Amino acid sequence: MPWPLLLLPLLLLAVSGAQMTRPCFPGCQCEVETFGLFDSFSLTRVDCSGLGPHIVPVPIPLDTAHLDLSSNRLETVNESVLAGPGYTTLAGLDLSHNLLASISPTAFSRLRYLESLDISHNGLAALPAESFTSSPLSDVNLSHNRLREVSVSAFTTHSPGRALHVDLSHNLIHRLVPHPAGASLPAPAIQSLNLAWNRLRTVPDLRDLPLRYLSLDGNPLAAVGPGAFRGLAGLTHLSLGSLQGLPQLAPHGFRELQGLQVLDLSGNPKLKWAGAEVFSGLGSLQELDLSGTGLVPLPEMLLVHLPALQSISVGQGVQCRRLVREGAYPRQPGSSPKVALHCVDPRERAAESPNAL
Repeated sequence: MPWPLLLLPLLLLAVSGAQMTRPCFPGCQCEVETFGLFDSFSLTRVDCSGLGPHIVPVPIPLDTAHLDLSSNRLETVNESVLAGPGYTTLAGLDLSHNLLASISPTAFSRLRYLESLDISHNGLAALPAESFTSSPLSDVNLSHNRLREVSVSAFTTHSPGRALHVDLSHNLIHRLVPHPAGASLPAPAIQSLNLAWNRLRTVPDLRDLPLRYLSLDGNPLAAVGPGAFRGLAGLTHLSLGSLQGLPQLAPHGFRELQGLQVLDLSGNPKLKWAGAEVFSGLGSLQELDLSGTGLVPLPEMLLVHLPALQSISVGQGVQCRRLVREGAYPRQPGSSPKVALHCVDPRERAAESPNAL
């Protein structure tokens, strides 16, 4: 065997990552992952969770990439807690399941490489403006707090063009303040926004955001009417499941969502039809979830407004798919194929052929 082939397994082993432990601050665990040829590059994950509030500020290795400070009953976090050798290289920080009621506006100002931040399951009642302007964040989890009013500008980061995923679910949010038109900093590049299970009664103004995914599940939205989604032509996934109260879908309520591909209306038993025109403008919609709603049986004119629709979920495992019947061949001049929905209950199919593989 030629000698380059003999060296190949050794080179692959040297390039692939390896994990090992290293000495760490008492009570914490430090796990080192090495990369590159002959382990020339290493990153350390430090786990100091569940030790108590005395743990901060904790010294960490210089090459620390991720720090877990969750479940420590921390009541405050400021710049001095997150400072020192090792903190400047942090890419991930977990502060979840603590007792944080507030955070300092400059708490993360020295974390120049921070990409992922988890502050979920705390008691935050407010979010300081420009909290994240020093970090190139791509993922922020603020779910399960006590936030009532949040400014979109608070999520402006050090890398304004970088896609950002924000989770604000399970708060007390009743208002989302839009980004000011004349602001000195650009609007944050939020592409994924989870606002599920808050107290929003209207669809918030999100027109300056490059959103692709939006969840408003579980909110007490009173109605979805024309203009509700103004400026969100790039949205591809929208979830309006389990809305509280008596939600009303007005005709043309989704007409601004020309790029929408997936719409989830499941879990709304009190949702009623206001005419097939509700779905007008959704020329790109491919998947529609109507399970657990009062929107069945489906009107015949539905497919006219949804030319790209491929499947509909109508509940209890029943899936409906678009079926095109070409009719007689050769096709007569001026005629067009007939389009219909073909619904299948997988339970009935299984009962008909119980031994099918």
